[in-house]
Amino acid sequence: MNPLLNDIIALLTSHKLTIATCESVTGGMIASNLVSVDGASKVFLGGFVTYTNESKTKLVNVDRATLNKHGAISNQVASLMAKNTITKFHSDIAIGITGNAGPVAQEKKPVGQAYLAIVIIDQVYLYELQAEAKTRNEIRIEFTFQALNKLLKLLKGMDK
Repeated sequence: MNPLLNDIIALLTSHKLTIATCESVTGGMIASNLVSVDGASKVFLGGFVTYTNESKTKLVNVDRATLNKHGAISNQVASLMAKNTITKFHSDIAIGITGNAGPVAQEKKPVGQAYLAIVIIDQVYLYELQAEAKTRNEIRIEFTFQALNKLLKLLKGMDK
């Protein structure tokens, strides 16, 4: 099993924290990886795959005005995805991720760019991610593990 995933589940468990996800570009890969670890059911509450703008508005209440002003591939939308997921699941932590895995640029954003928001209680951490991978699926996998690495770093920081 992947030590990264084991460490995340162990830290969530030891801190008695729960997590939920809201994924667009990764299409559920983050949630799938988390639940691959024994004991994940103690900390993982669930996730949304909000691949379209309509699902972002209907499932996690991303404001249409924000989508129109900033586009779906933006820090603003990733942040709302995460914040609203915490509210929906009553979790301690939520991940929101949106981006472009290709094959063509969208919203004037290049292939291989994503925005990640991790909310821990009421603190929002925003990241712009870049993928080195070339294929659509490799880009999605790279974004998944970049997001999980950012989460692990934040969780480890709670021990200091």
